[in-house]
Amino acid sequence: MDISIHYAFLPHTDPDASLAFYRDLLGFEVRNDVGYGDMRWITVAPPGSTTSLVLTPPNVDPGLSDDEKRTVLELMAKGAYGALTLASDDLDGLFARLQAAGVDVVQEPADQDYGVRDCALRDPSGNLLRINQRA
Repeated sequence: MDISIHYAFLPHTDPDASLAFYRDLLGFEVRNDVGYGDMRWITVAPPGSTTSLVLTPPNVDPGLSDDEKRTVLELMAKGAYGALTLASDDLDGLFARLQAAGVDVVQEPADQDYGVRDCALRDPSGNLLRINQRA
């Protein structure tokens, strides 16, 4: 059996800011950009990747109550809702570029006790992104 991850989802609160971050700063390609009313789903991925990231409105699930929708937005603002780990063959160069662009830095590149060199930042919607140095 061959199985892979096709899509992963991260919420966004500002589609244009998210698009600028993932496409213009990280170099992801836009694979789909779908609007419906005042909502927008944007599918992005690193060039050549078989896994895509769908940036989605955070509280459109009809099963969520208004209180739950507010909670989702509050958790996003704290960076405690969505998370993603990326990998780069030039962690320090990428970090310098992101920091110069004014990205919200959580942790500068550091060697971790668990054997990974990584950094952490937040995307424009507050999602936590860790970036590992690819071996």
